[in-house]
Amino acid sequence: MSSLADAAGTLDFAGRGAAMHALAGELFPICRSITGDGVRETLRIVGQGVPLEVHEIPTGTPVLDWSVPKEWNIRDAWVKDPSGRKIIDFSRSNLEVLNYSAPVHSTMSLEELRPHLYTLPDQPTRTPYKTSYYNETWGFCLSQERLDRLGEGDYEVRIDSSLEAGHLSYGEIFLPGRETGEILLSCHVCHPSLANDNLSGVVVLRQLAEILAGVDRRYGYRLIFAPGTIGAITWLAQNQQRLGLIRHGLVVAGVGDRGDFSYKKTRRGSELDLIVARVLRESGRPHRVFEFSPDGYDERQYASPGIDLSVGRLSRTPYGSYPEYHTSGDDLDFITPGSLAESLETLLAILATLEEAVYYENLSPKGEPQLGRRGLYSAMGGHRDKLERETAMLWVLNMSDGSHCLAAIAERAQLPLELVGDVAETLADHALLRRLTVE
Repeated sequence: MSSLADAAGTLDFAGRGAAMHALAGELFPICRSITGDGVRETLRIVGQGVPLEVHEIPTGTPVLDWSVPKEWNIRDAWVKDPSGRKIIDFSRSNLEVLNYSAPVHSTMSLEELRPHLYTLPDQPTRTPYKTSYYNETWGFCLSQERLDRLGEGDYEVRIDSSLEAGHLSYGEIFLPGRETGEILLSCHVCHPSLANDNLSGVVVLRQLAEILAGVDRRYGYRLIFAPGTIGAITWLAQNQQRLGLIRHGLVVAGVGDRGDFSYKKTRRGSELDLIVARVLRESGRPHRVFEFSPDGYDERQYASPGIDLSVGRLSRTPYGSYPEYHTSGDDLDFITPGSLAESLETLLAILATLEEAVYYENLSPKGEPQLGRRGLYSAMGGHRDKLERETAMLWVLNMSDGSHCLAAIAERAQLPLELVGDVAETLADHALLRRLTVE
């Protein structure tokens, strides 16, 4: 099998982008939530052609400080105006019902109905996405323009849904590697009909799984397709015994829009941050790097203080900072095949760098070793870049503790990777470094 880097160099990214956009189109109409048949149907489609295992965790199961909620399913929902015309219709858009709404069938005045109607006054033509996961209630979403047109009279309200003991479903793909360490890749599968803030991460990871399955892998890859927050918490609760195997991870979300790339650093400040920064810079594409914060997507679960995995987040425009976010504007036209393809290519470049990472251990780590008596300064004296090489030597010695690869050291020192690699070999020749095999 070829390496990941070699395979990535032969891919038709335009074709992959078109395939990802088509899969997003297939998944877009499905009404997903944190539980229910919409999640199962999504996982069924995503799992075609890849070894995806679906886990079903019963309602009431304790998962860290949470418990698995009731399962929600919906069949239909609508509001009829006084003339009997449907003015809100779940069959037209699954955003038009408050996600996780309890069942209701009643007739009421507009005044009684209004507290159950949700709009976006500052975006009057768009329908918002709203949820009531942990507060049992009901409601509908519509545009402010439609709400303003409603007249007085009696409205018939119907939500044909169920909130019952059931299961939380999540999908997991594991592709073993030559070494025991694992790379975690995670996306959320809980949002209905939101193309960027849901499906972009899903389709990119699905495409990535297909590529990874066909290459020689140094690390194992564990791809998680789970509902946001509660899904990641459930996975963590179910997998605490294997967390020590995870070397690094990425939450992939919001990677289909036309915006610049953004990377949110890990909580602990790991070498992954340096590697991603290097890949983004060398790509030549505009990007931003953000410090860690305890909000956002599921990186905050993987980075909770009792877990503290080296997990960052790769996105394009950050969540909540574009007007289409959590609205009907986040449709299939908002994401593009080209943006999806660029995101896949960037993700592959990050993983290829991790795959090819070289680690050394400093064999004289207590204090700086005496380099002069080993002739190392004089050995470098013939180089025109003598000062830069000596600087590289000091960086390599200082950071070669088995947890920083040469690519991360080069990024931290802002030095060429080729130079750092050459210096490491020289230090190893003088028995100051030992090359490691990562397990």
